[in-house]
Amino acid sequence: MFLIYRLLSALLLCLLLSLSACKPGDPSASASHALVFAISQAPLNLDPRYATDAASERLNRLLYQSLVVLADDGKPLASLAAWQQLSPLIYRFTLIKNRPAFHYHQTAGQKSKIRLVNAYDVKATYDSLITLSDSPHSAEFSNVKNIIVQDEVSLLFHLKKEDGHFPAKLLLGILPVELIKKRHDFAHFPVGSGPLVLLDSHNKWRLQRISDGQRITLIEVKDPTVRMLKLLHAEVDLIQGDLPPESVRYLQSKPTLQVKTSEGVNFSYLGLNMQDAQLKQLKVRQALAHAIDREAIIKKAMLSHTRLGGAILPPEHYLQQQVLPAYRYDPALARRLLLEAGVSLPMKLVYKTSTDAQRVRLATILQAQMRTAGIDLEIRSLDWATFFAEIKHGNFQLYGLTWVGVKTPAIYSQAFASSSVPPHGFNRGRYQDAVLDPLLIKEDWLAVTQRIHQQLPYIPLWYEGQFAAMGKSIQNYSPKADGNWDDLATISAYAH
Repeated sequence: MFLIYRLLSALLLCLLLSLSACKPGDPSASASHALVFAISQAPLNLDPRYATDAASERLNRLLYQSLVVLADDGKPLASLAAWQQLSPLIYRFTLIKNRPAFHYHQTAGQKSKIRLVNAYDVKATYDSLITLSDSPHSAEFSNVKNIIVQDEVSLLFHLKKEDGHFPAKLLLGILPVELIKKRHDFAHFPVGSGPLVLLDSHNKWRLQRISDGQRITLIEVKDPTVRMLKLLHAEVDLIQGDLPPESVRYLQSKPTLQVKTSEGVNFSYLGLNMQDAQLKQLKVRQALAHAIDREAIIKKAMLSHTRLGGAILPPEHYLQQQVLPAYRYDPALARRLLLEAGVSLPMKLVYKTSTDAQRVRLATILQAQMRTAGIDLEIRSLDWATFFAEIKHGNFQLYGLTWVGVKTPAIYSQAFASSSVPPHGFNRGRYQDAVLDPLLIKEDWLAVTQRIHQQLPYIPLWYEGQFAAMGKSIQNYSPKADGNWDDLATISAYAH
């Protein structure tokens, strides 16, 4: 009798708890508890035609689907559509058989309905991008002559000139044609067809997975120590990136947590204002490159798996095909180059960075190293939104940033072509090079990267290692080389 009573009591308790502790993996159980992901920077723009910050790009990959995705080596793979090159100037894309539906919901001001993605949505998305004068992605598609819909699932892209790498550029999230026509505010109320849908974004980004109803909440916690404490106290389930290595090692020592690490491909660099009277001199830029002891910084202040970097795309990319050597640390040579450039020592420069503790720490190390080379570096740390706005508007001498999730060589045109100054691209340093521009037009990527490495419109640093720390109950989540959040489409937790 007692045993039967205990069994009945357990069943009743299980029912009262909505089965959350009794049936691991049950969709209804997983949907009842939102997994909480603490991020260091909030997304700034959820319209894929405008998003440029890392958090927005990472979230948009989950809210929208694109025609094409890129493999780890940068080669294009079919996602929403497969393609055929009918001629040097014509590509036909055919949508997949099991087309996804757009996620209309109340926050988008739409009545609930189901409509599959079609070729008209694809055309409208890219047509809108081509005509937007203030989109940083528009210049990449200036080679598109027109887009012709053949039927609901197929369309033709006609190009102005031959481009054998064209499919790899079609990474933009597809938007509904009717909302494009209405000038819908995708930046705040995204409507896509990805694995997640945004329910609301009032201080927190509340998401729901389409496949099983699992809720996922993103919260911005700028302070890295606070993020750590929230994870240790089980107030959040997951954190990723933006911690110093000693903090990661500390988390690895905690038996209640699991910490996963991986090699990274996100490229960190020092950006330079090429309109500055001193920085436009090549010898000054070479001096900066020789004033940094990258290996010492990686050893003392970076995550494991961080490696020296010479170009935005890593050497394993199928179009990179070369290892560009890092500039050696030589402060004496740096001083000599500055004197040869006619610079009075110490040379004073202002370096802008975000208020993130790790970024300020790196800036302080750079400041100490450069002092030996005759460079007086003044550090100005700004909140992320202000800092990023300053960079986009060219209000800097030096800054530190990381290219995140880049897998296509088109980034070199977007970042260094004379025509790609914001808002028409990412040439934030206002770099102009009559030798480089024709190489970019020809897409001679080997010559492009060699020219950039020699001219130093930025100072290359490293590819940052990746980590993710989470509770022991978290399953199906691992850090990716580019730091994306794609595993939020599969993440789950078993009941304690």
